[in-house]
Amino acid sequence: MIQAVLPPLPDIDMVSDNACLLTFSQTISEAVSDRIAHVSHQLTSLSGIIDLVPSYTTLLVIFDGDHYDRFAICKAIRDRIADPVPNTSQQTDVREIVIPVYYGTEVGPDLDDVAAHCGMSSNEVIKQHSSNLYRAYAIGFTPGFAFLGNTPAALHIGRKTTPRLKVPIGSVAIAENQTAVYPSVTPGGWQIIGRTPIQLIDWGSDNLALIAMGDKVRFEPISRQDFLAQGGKLDGF
Repeated sequence: MIQAVLPPLPDIDMVSDNACLLTFSQTISEAVSDRIAHVSHQLTSLSGIIDLVPSYTTLLVIFDGDHYDRFAICKAIRDRIADPVPNTSQQTDVREIVIPVYYGTEVGPDLDDVAAHCGMSSNEVIKQHSSNLYRAYAIGFTPGFAFLGNTPAALHIGRKTTPRLKVPIGSVAIAENQTAVYPSVTPGGWQIIGRTPIQLIDWGSDNLALIAMGDKVRFEPISRQDFLAQGGKLDGF
């Protein structure tokens, strides 16, 4: 859905000899996220652009330093994004991705702690987490890691005081007002409540990651049996 009030054109600040940061707002919102996704799409075809890293309110643009100096890249970006009106067709192309999740302490060792912190049962945590539709606001941390928001207020909980050195692939976790799936084995400090059997990264594909910025994501509870039948692994901790 298109927001009635669009964010202004971004501020552009150089962060290195070949990178600049576009700041669209100080406030997280779907309108800002729409604008960042639109600008990222606009800049994809700009010559000399090496990479684009969107986040909640910013877009990091990495460019070829032999192609632009700091003045030329700012002018090229401003010229390319002069039209602030989002493409309405882009709004209708938002994908909804369903991620099956086996919730439980066997693969979600923090589920009981989350339930106790939130003053509800584990089943209620699962119900609240899986009944919400999340937006992919940013991609980062590791390849394919999507920051999804917003979790219901009743599930808000901080990160763990001591991060785990090893979080298994496919772990589904929450922290503050966000949720995410770990697409690879990494350290991590979020509260783990379940695990998905599906792969979020396809190294042989053009897109690499299953979830892209702007996608809508829904979590669907599945049984232990279905988790294993779909290739899920119980080890990892």
